[in-house]
Amino acid sequence: MSFEEELSIRTDYAEEVIRRYLPEETGLQKKILESSNYAVLAGGKRLRPLLMLETYRLFDGRGKIVEPFMAAIEYIHSMSLVHDDLPCMDNDALRRGKPSVWAAYGEDFGVLAGDALMAYAFETAAKAFVFQSQAVNVGRAMEVLARKTGVSGMIGGQSVDVQMTGEPLTEEQLHFIYKLKTGALIEAAMMCGAILADASREDIAIVEQIAARVGMAFQIRDDILDETSTEEVLGKPVHSDEKNKKTTYVTLYGLDRAREAVIRLSSEAIAMIEGLSGENLFLEALLKTLMTRDK
Repeated sequence: MSFEEELSIRTDYAEEVIRRYLPEETGLQKKILESSNYAVLAGGKRLRPLLMLETYRLFDGRGKIVEPFMAAIEYIHSMSLVHDDLPCMDNDALRRGKPSVWAAYGEDFGVLAGDALMAYAFETAAKAFVFQSQAVNVGRAMEVLARKTGVSGMIGGQSVDVQMTGEPLTEEQLHFIYKLKTGALIEAAMMCGAILADASREDIAIVEQIAARVGMAFQIRDDILDETSTEEVLGKPVHSDEKNKKTTYVTLYGLDRAREAVIRLSSEAIAMIEGLSGENLFLEALLKTLMTRDK
């Protein structure tokens, strides 16, 4: 089986899990359920659930305990995109080739849909407590998911990004924003996979370092695509960083150095995975494809 065929099968599985946990769109609050589900079902690579699943498998994880967390992390990621697109943030009316949530449902429901997804993500992750014999690991994974999402993670990075928009950034400041805004949720995905597979604390710490490199490479590749791609390919506006006067890795160092950084960081992450006791060749191949992704 080719990598592309295997990727399609595993992505379909992640998609089925994500859809299975979505709430039914009924009742007086139907519009908030529709708008939040719309955000999740707008498409996407499902990268974070895939990284969680494959890290779980790297440490010989078996069973269904990872599934609520796979859904939860995609809901959190969707929340971040809903709020990123708001007029008070990036003011983008297009997401994945479709109207963004605020453009489709109104700015008020853009805010509420993001809020709803955040709360529902943790409600979903908590369903893993049904596996009572593994409750300690579920609790540890919940803590990581919350920490990497909140003020010490994704939201903290986003807050600094918003605060400093339009101001020149140093490399240290940009690295801080990227590590938290983008990297933290990828760290959560891979760390939760390792925790739920009962990996050692030493291996979980290594996974965090691996994921930090993956997250940084992923964000720098985003910077490159914002500069070089088209709206038709990306499914969202390009040159939005320039429009919002944001410092990026490309504006600091240029395209050539940005491309070199993506390759270096991804190669380091793959080498670290190869140094672990487990093996997951699909995970390694997946990380290699991220170096050259076009959307």
